[in-house]
Amino acid sequence: MLRILAFLAAFTTGASAQSLSDSRGLVALDAPPERIVALSWALAELLVELDVTPVGVADVEGYGTWVVQPALPEGVADMGLRNEPNLEQIAAVAPDLILASDQQSDVVPMLERIAPVAHFESFTAEHDNAAASRETYLALARMLGKEAEAEARLADLDARIAAAGERVATHFGGDVPPVLPIRLLSPTNLRLHGANSMAAAALSQMGLDHAAPGEPTDWGFVQRPVEDLAEFDSELVLAIEPFPQRDELFGTQLWQFMPFVRTGRFAEVRPVWTFGGVFSLGYIAEAFAESLMTIDPEAAR
Repeated sequence: MLRILAFLAAFTTGASAQSLSDSRGLVALDAPPERIVALSWALAELLVELDVTPVGVADVEGYGTWVVQPALPEGVADMGLRNEPNLEQIAAVAPDLILASDQQSDVVPMLERIAPVAHFESFTAEHDNAAASRETYLALARMLGKEAEAEARLADLDARIAAAGERVATHFGGDVPPVLPIRLLSPTNLRLHGANSMAAAALSQMGLDHAAPGEPTDWGFVQRPVEDLAEFDSELVLAIEPFPQRDELFGTQLWQFMPFVRTGRFAEVRPVWTFGGVFSLGYIAEAFAESLMTIDPEAAR
């Protein structure tokens, strides 16, 4: 699938600088878009990483809370919820292109009454989510005449991720135990970010092993009860913040007797968005590296 998208993108560039390949085929535009609305946070991230300020993004406040990096420029209008975008607000900013993704699939016909829509199936078990986002970024860059800049930024991203992995390897003397990335949802439940997650992709590019990747899923995670963590006694466990109920869980005997807690193999990770685009890999890798380097190497032996 990725090879097909790459071929279509290359063909499109030669045929017209005002066309874009998305998950459905070819989107024809009258001119290079200047007023772009992004209804997916992952797609908004890609625009910002191309130095393009979207005129509107779905749930701007939520983006600032959860995505954090890259920050949206000032003045970006709010387009309603991601799973229920406000059509009136979208029409009011007069976009010449709307970027939509998985959560907006049902409203694409209505969005197309406002402006051309490029729909990208970002998260699915049918493809590699991280690789798909990379291809989407390059497709957007070609459309906007920023391909060289995009290639340079991706090369810098790859170098940053590799450097983060090297810092961790040095900290642990070259022998890093497998890493388990989780997000605690409540004192009883968690998400385990495994195969096809951005967290797993970041670990892989850092040269680190995932403790329990499992089978690929659409969004790259499975939900499990907290007590299942008791099976991880030699791995390094990373819990991605925020977790408002941390004190309620961390003070329990259940948590205190977890093997990785008793042996000092646990660390919390500053907030990073685990459902972002390709550049989220860099933010995740650097945040993971910071947290892993707070763990005493002796605890991992």
